[in-house]
Amino acid sequence: MSAPAGAPAVVDLAGLPFDQGAHLLVRRALAGLQPGERLAVAGHDPALLAHLRAWCRTTGHRVHPGAEQGSPVRAVIVRGPAELDRWATALRAGGPSPLEIVRHPDPGWGLAARGALIEDGAPAPGFDLAERDLVWADVAPSLYAHAAAAQWDPATAVPWDTPFELAPAVEEAVVQVMTYLVENEQAALVLPARLLARIHPHFREVVQLLAVQAADEARHVEVFTRRALLKTGRMGTSSAGGRASLATLLAEPDFALASFLLSVLGEGGFLNLLSFLDRHAPDPVTRAVVRLAHQDEARHVAFGVAHLQHQTSVDPGLRGRLRGAVEHRHDVLRDTAGLNQDVLDALVVLAAGSWQPAAVARGHRQVGELLTAMDEGRQRRLIRLGFPADEAAELSALHTRNFM
Repeated sequence: MSAPAGAPAVVDLAGLPFDQGAHLLVRRALAGLQPGERLAVAGHDPALLAHLRAWCRTTGHRVHPGAEQGSPVRAVIVRGPAELDRWATALRAGGPSPLEIVRHPDPGWGLAARGALIEDGAPAPGFDLAERDLVWADVAPSLYAHAAAAQWDPATAVPWDTPFELAPAVEEAVVQVMTYLVENEQAALVLPARLLARIHPHFREVVQLLAVQAADEARHVEVFTRRALLKTGRMGTSSAGGRASLATLLAEPDFALASFLLSVLGEGGFLNLLSFLDRHAPDPVTRAVVRLAHQDEARHVAFGVAHLQHQTSVDPGLRGRLRGAVEHRHDVLRDTAGLNQDVLDALVVLAAGSWQPAAVARGHRQVGELLTAMDEGRQRRLIRLGFPADEAAELSALHTRNFM
């Protein structure tokens, strides 16, 4: 309905009641008016006036009954300033793109979508990891996209029904290694799950990446457990020293230090271990589960290294704290046994493939080569974080004997 010159704008609701969406038409018509300007409302719903008065009270507008007898106009709204005032001080929470994140997101933005127009007044949820340089890495968005696309189903990705039989001692070695992997992967599940709840949602790609990382570890726990139980129905041993080592990992509250100990040093070494198990797996199921886990762990290590490279670039003093974390953990674990001897022996059995003395010697030598490869990998990652080569070698030697 068009209005004569100088007359108020008109919105015609026809027979649409307010409880079926009429307010949307009224709000849309008011959006083009300034405070004090009028909007005539036409319509023939019997409850129109009552509903319109109630709606105007809650939205800060004044409303008057239509003045002319027989006119289709039932009421006239005088636009109030409340809705405009509500958003007058609102700001955008950065931009939706990862390229538009801000260095210090407002705590009051809370769980709002990045890029949303933020109304003042909500309580701050209290995310304590709320600075870009504490959590961000430019590679996080692409790593998350890769992680989301690379998810696999434990029920179908592993050839569980493939027939095979192993000598009892070899099967026992597989069970022991799987038991050890479950224990360590449970620590690797809990740690990112704890940390992601502390990160400001403005850095959502980091939160998403850590969430997928926790889901990865949940799958690893599932497939390693299932492989351990596949033939014997029982798990292997868990040493006090191994659990003591993992407890120090879970006790680290600092995001950077926890990422360093878990991803750069621990999971980085697990890449070597999983490759070793892939080479020496005695059956197709064991080979499949360690291969699948390896592809996930490589992503976890990539984020840990990238995040800490970024952080050390803006805070060179961080390297001193990283060094302190390694030394402190070494001191705490100094009197513990470290790696479960049953695990070390199982690795030798798998690499040997037989009980011939020469084969056992070869297996022992290959486990030694694995430990060397782990050490060299740790040193390379430490050097990427800016440590001099001699310091990287020293810190690598102090890393927990439990690998993770």
